[in-house]
Amino acid sequence: MIRGQRRSLIALSLLGLCVAFVLSFLEWPVNYLNGFTELHMWFAGFRGHMITVDGYRVHYIVDGPAAGPPVVLIHGLGSRAQAWRNLAPYFARAGDRVYMPDLIGYGESQKPKNFSYSVKDEATIVIGFMHDLGLKRVDLGGWSMGGWVAQLIAGKDPQQVKRLMIFDSAGLYDRPTWNPALFTPTTPAQLNQLNRLLRPNPAPIPGFVARDILRISQKDAWVIHRALASMFTGRYVTNKLLPKLRMPVFLAWGADDQCLPLSEGERMHKLIPQSQLEVVPGCGHLAPLDCANKIGPQAVAFLKSNPPRQHQLPKSAAH
Repeated sequence: MIRGQRRSLIALSLLGLCVAFVLSFLEWPVNYLNGFTELHMWFAGFRGHMITVDGYRVHYIVDGPAAGPPVVLIHGLGSRAQAWRNLAPYFARAGDRVYMPDLIGYGESQKPKNFSYSVKDEATIVIGFMHDLGLKRVDLGGWSMGGWVAQLIAGKDPQQVKRLMIFDSAGLYDRPTWNPALFTPTTPAQLNQLNRLLRPNPAPIPGFVARDILRISQKDAWVIHRALASMFTGRYVTNKLLPKLRMPVFLAWGADDQCLPLSEGERMHKLIPQSQLEVVPGCGHLAPLDCANKIGPQAVAFLKSNPPRQHQLPKSAAH
């Protein structure tokens, strides 16, 4: 009798835990999905760290052998370092040490109210990040807004950038044909519009997931608003900068990118004589995430096709 009661209590407790988990997941699905992603990345070898750069806390993720040549990857608007989770392992398996910072205002990095969130100031922070970690002559990559940041770094500190990789990038003087407000959606319809802008033929976002995404989006919308306002001033466009670059440049573009269409990549290719342009069929703006299997081998081949690099250990191999 006692054993039966214990079994019933255990069964009821397990049932209660399952119900609590389901209800919690339905209420905060994004937290759970991010947690699953971070757990998967940890088992895959990614490690997170914090560093203070110019007085701001910067979170970053690393992957690959500690003594490997440094590759620095910069994410885009409204994104975070985890967005590189599918592409970074290609560089790590090739022997590189990959550094993926969360830009100021994004991911787990600090979100100060007194920061401009302009691409210029984000570039300054990334330069400080590389300096403080002791990274010399890096292979630098940027995606979307992060590609714009990477271009500014390559122009401002060309001796620090050995090779430049640009993925579906902003930076040229051009107004978008889509509504910038989509990057801070307030309704499920706007969220689905944004999803269609970023991915070709995406599946609809479940309602409970959409509600949580919208809640989080509104919390940090002010950062996106400042970043967009800065970009649309036209002050930091790279049309005149790109022809002056002298390092090898790799351009990768989703053929079906509706956010920053392939024509932008073709214009950049013409402005940079020493560049190569790889068009990724069937992929949209999120090509480095959704089509890493197509981009990764090409990007690695680009990094390895030039004369061997000097391997330099950062100040601390723990980073």
